[in-house]
Amino acid sequence: MTEATDPGAAAAEPAARGRRAVVVKWLRRVLVLAVLAGAIYQLVVQWPDVQDTLTSLPWTSVALSFASVFAAIGLGPVIWHAVLRDAGGQVAIRDASMIYLVGQLGKYVPGSVWAFLVQMELAKAVGVTRVRAFTASIVTAGLGVVASLLTGALALPSILAGHQEYLWLFVLLPAGLVLLHPKPLTWIVSRGLRTLRRPPLERPLTAPAILLALGLSAGTYVLLGLHLWLLSTAIGPIGFDGLLLCIGAMSLAMTAGLLAFFLPSGIGAREVVIVAVLATVLPSGPAFTLAVVSRLMFTIVDLASAGGAALYVRMRRTETAPVT
Repeated sequence: MTEATDPGAAAAEPAARGRRAVVVKWLRRVLVLAVLAGAIYQLVVQWPDVQDTLTSLPWTSVALSFASVFAAIGLGPVIWHAVLRDAGGQVAIRDASMIYLVGQLGKYVPGSVWAFLVQMELAKAVGVTRVRAFTASIVTAGLGVVASLLTGALALPSILAGHQEYLWLFVLLPAGLVLLHPKPLTWIVSRGLRTLRRPPLERPLTAPAILLALGLSAGTYVLLGLHLWLLSTAIGPIGFDGLLLCIGAMSLAMTAGLLAFFLPSGIGAREVVIVAVLATVLPSGPAFTLAVVSRLMFTIVDLASAGGAALYVRMRRTETAPVT
């Protein structure tokens, strides 16, 4: 004879799940608001330091530089979407843009984990498991580091000439190149998931997706280098060699900022690398000012891109919502 189910307990279980869902929903909103506040705070803090310089630069240089940053940031969701799809996750590119761009605001809060956490929660809200979203974010970041070190090699002449202390960044490159092969990359990701007591990848990552992500990541750093070069040429002509140098500088600076995860958006670490490399073609004073201007422009683009993506997704959902 089986024991009868308590009707009260059966009714309480769905109610408890509903309360948990409401709590998770509000925690997700609080988390997004926290990282948004961090980004806005950084924007307010940076503005007084670069206001005069930014307004004194030719508007064409500033506009084209902004466009380069927008293009570079816009490649991020495409890379994340490609990796997520390869890991078995399905989501519309507009949702991927909102997840990735809003999540990236987490870097303005000390600790890089916040960006991944926000992306996981936003992905969960549109039906993507946290495990798949976390996998896509980690793999995207890892391939981005490999791409940055490859394009960062363009700054090696400057580093070898007087800033050899930055050579340690390239220690990561041999291991990164090994992980470009699908088998070791899949093994390491699955091993990491098991460590976190999560199921491993359902299928191995593929070479086409890895190479696509790597190529688009390299394109991101080329665009970021173009952004810095456009600002630099407004101060002094540095030619095509200067463009290559700026690509290398921005690549290594972004990696240094990522590794300095305990700083909001790697503030300080990124500027040190940019100034060290730019000082080989520009006076150190203007080089430092451009590094700070670059950071301000990044903050503006991050906020505008995240806000635009979130607004677009919200408008699309409103348009497609069924009429009752």
